[in-house]
Amino acid sequence: MTRVLEFIVALIIVVVVGVVVGIIMPGSGHVERSLVVSKDLRQVYDMVSNFRTFPDYGVLRAYDARTQYTLSGSSFGPGSEISWSSQDQKVGDGKLTIANATPAFNKIDSTVNSAQLIWNVDNAWRGSDKHFTLDLLRQGNTGKLTKVTWSYDVSYGFNLMDRYSNLYIHGQPDAFIQYSLNNLQNALASVPNVDYSDLIPYMEQPKATPVLLVSTQINLKGGLIDAMNDAVPAAENEIKAAAKKLGVNITGPRIIYTTNFGDQTYSFDVAMPIDNGSINMNGQSYQLAPQTPPSLESQVASASTSANPANAPALNPGDKDRNGRLVIDNNVRGMLAFGKPALMAKWNGTIVGVKNTREQLEAYAQTHGLKFNEITDSSYDIEVQPEVKDNSGNITTYAQYEVYLPVADLQGVTGGAVPQQTPEQQAGMKQPGVLSNNPQPASSSSAPAPASSAAK
Repeated sequence: MTRVLEFIVALIIVVVVGVVVGIIMPGSGHVERSLVVSKDLRQVYDMVSNFRTFPDYGVLRAYDARTQYTLSGSSFGPGSEISWSSQDQKVGDGKLTIANATPAFNKIDSTVNSAQLIWNVDNAWRGSDKHFTLDLLRQGNTGKLTKVTWSYDVSYGFNLMDRYSNLYIHGQPDAFIQYSLNNLQNALASVPNVDYSDLIPYMEQPKATPVLLVSTQINLKGGLIDAMNDAVPAAENEIKAAAKKLGVNITGPRIIYTTNFGDQTYSFDVAMPIDNGSINMNGQSYQLAPQTPPSLESQVASASTSANPANAPALNPGDKDRNGRLVIDNNVRGMLAFGKPALMAKWNGTIVGVKNTREQLEAYAQTHGLKFNEITDSSYDIEVQPEVKDNSGNITTYAQYEVYLPVADLQGVTGGAVPQQTPEQQAGMKQPGVLSNNPQPASSSSAPAPASSAAK
């Protein structure tokens, strides 16, 4: 009996001590990790102010490759949500919600030195009011470095079990931050160091359009503008001659598909829209279709042909080339263009600036979780407003181009469809109108002109 009483007394003492220690322990928890990345603050901000990029750097799939993600709420900024589910207890089920982003994305420029984003956390970790805070601080002599401080805060209240869980805050919460932060650095490293702060991209859904096109290549040693001024009109003349022969009409401005922009050469397709997707040749009717990515066999055959042009198979009108495009004659092909969602930005100036705009769109797409594949869906530009010169040859109105980057849904993520609008569209930001009477020619390093009062 005495031993029973001793055991009861000891148990009471343990309980009392446990309660006292629990009361003494802090009612909240905090852990943080920091890392400096060699990216501009705007790019870092954009990547963490949406969850479309989270599956690329979040640590959860490292624990369980079968983790399922679901996107919901807003596509970008506050209100964005991502939830996950896993059979692995280390991952479990949970959700993140962007609760706040300060300042707004359109207020971040080179003069802004810091930003803060708060993600609410809803998972099995003990406590309440759980949230991540991501503090971004511009650093470096040129301001092109960003210090990212990722912290986790939780309130335990007077729940003693929750308070004891603070002893393990350096377990899963800490590991989640550390590994995700390292992965974030790797994801940002793949984004080109391109300043797109002046870019105002829109999400567009160009309708499928029949086109005739000619593939060509130019040498860049003599300058891009001069080479393009020779190659593009020559290709347009071939297309117009083929259209006349086919009995179809050209219905819009020329389109240029970029297939490869190298250091020495530039390969591209010159295309022009026509009014009929049904082509009649040699008494037969052919329906134009979207181009298809070349198969592995056709790529091997193409490499062999490049090494020995004599091995190239003869293509006759009505055949399909390696990209599935209809052969019209030796150089002209026909296909169904567009039809896929694309980021579009406008550029005022010479054609040299189109390349810079295209690179800006690619960097923007990467930080906003918009997937693209230049091999299967080439970027393209349309000259919607030709350049105007006076009698002395001076430019009075610059050409305006619309530059498109086709984008695709996120694979393996529920709710990962391409958003209908960009943040810029949602904010009502206007794209630039045509620039007139600008005395300075545009250069390859110039960014697209800032938005004017002209509406799209």
